[in-house]
Amino acid sequence: MVPLLGIAAWSGTGKTTLLKALIPLLRERGIRPGLIKHTHHDMDVDTPGKDSYELRKAGAAQTLVASAKRWALMTEMPEALEPNLHYLASRMDSSQLDIILVEGFKHEPIPKIMLFREAAGRDVAELTPDSHVIAVASDIRLPGVALPVLDINEPVLVAAFIAEWLAAQRF
Repeated sequence: MVPLLGIAAWSGTGKTTLLKALIPLLRERGIRPGLIKHTHHDMDVDTPGKDSYELRKAGAAQTLVASAKRWALMTEMPEALEPNLHYLASRMDSSQLDIILVEGFKHEPIPKIMLFREAAGRDVAELTPDSHVIAVASDIRLPGVALPVLDINEPVLVAAFIAEWLAAQRF
């Protein structure tokens, strides 16, 4: 199983911004990251009017669209249940990945880096890492936090921390 590492924070903290910086930095280190992103929005990766969209809307439970450059599997979930993170991760090709970064799913019992950004409008007292948090990335000092505190504005340092953590997972 490919290790999962969550990036957890309140909305507006910069999860996606940090991940956009981390992914190429991890690749530079020879680490092949995958990504699972949870959204609370009704999202669609297909385009109305395209054949795949029309066929899926006709009632296909799953639709796989493929080209020479990429493929995507869309699965309809009419029961509107929250997706299971480990099931989703099992759908990914583990031969292509060294780590799966997870944005969202902050209550899942997986290792995670919690983010805190002062400008996001939350009080630092609200920062309550659970037992799965392995580090906190912040833009301010966090005295009293008994975990490694990383500079959220230094993605190179966060990537180095992730690389070290990942290397330790292999033993």
